Amino acid sequence: MKRLAIIFTLLFLILVGIYFFIFKPEKYDEPDLYDEIIKRGVIKVGINTDTKPFGFYDKNWEIQGYDADLARNIAYYIFKNPHAVEFYPVTPANRMLKVSTGEVDMVIATVTITPQRKEIIDFSIPYDYAGQALLIRTNSDITSIADLASKNVGVVFGTTAEKNMLSLAPNATIIGFRNYRVAYNALKEGKIDALTSDDTILSTFTFEDSSVKLLPKRYSKEPYGIALKQGKSSNRLKEIINFSIKDMRNKNTLIRLRKKWKL
Repeated sequence: MKRLAIIFTLLFLILVGIYFFIFKPEKYDEPDLYDEIIKRGVIKVGINTDTKPFGFYDKNWEIQGYDADLARNIAYYIFKNPHAVEFYPVTPANRMLKVSTGEVDMVIATVTITPQRKEIIDFSIPYDYAGQALLIRTNSDITSIADLASKNVGVVFGTTAEKNMLSLAPNATIIGFRNYRVAYNALKEGKIDALTSDDTILSTFTFEDSSVKLLPKRYSKEPYGIALKQGKSSNRLKEIINFSIKDMRNKNTLIRLRKKWKL
């Protein structure tokens, strides 16, 4: 009897598995994200707020920048209304979590497309490119990455620069910061000897402050993509975004945005 009970139990578990995972998979399908956006009437976009000229608050506490304008252009393609956007501040450390959990529909925040990140989230086609660079004080004796041995080098948590520096400068002391402004202030105060990140972001500090400079060498080519939740629920939204980027490229809209924000 005991053996018979075990057999019936196993059969029951097998049938339950068949029911839920073969005959009823559609019950667990996530709703189409594009349909949700259309019903809502607005796209929710995660964006950096401390990476001028990509995303930042202006004097009226409105979010501006290259990435913000890109989001407004995508809203125009979806709704014919560039103002149908709600911006949500993100950081390099939390932006992938925000899009993965559905808190935002997409993240447009200088997110570099990498194979490792594509294991967790999905990406649009690239909309721009950057290169990893070094920002130093103008009076520094650092001339290249080879001079970083035994130096304190700042990175922002969650960026590709953090990982790259471990191989590019293994003898440097890597110090992480929560955002770019805090890292920049640490450089100014002498707490770190160099700050590394994308040249497009670091160049902003050189425009604001002649006491820092950007070294000419670039140590990578970083494609920026729009981050999306992984899975088929994002497929239609991804198609629309990719079409938008291609069309903006063909119409020189992206070039005009680069000129507007001095990239």
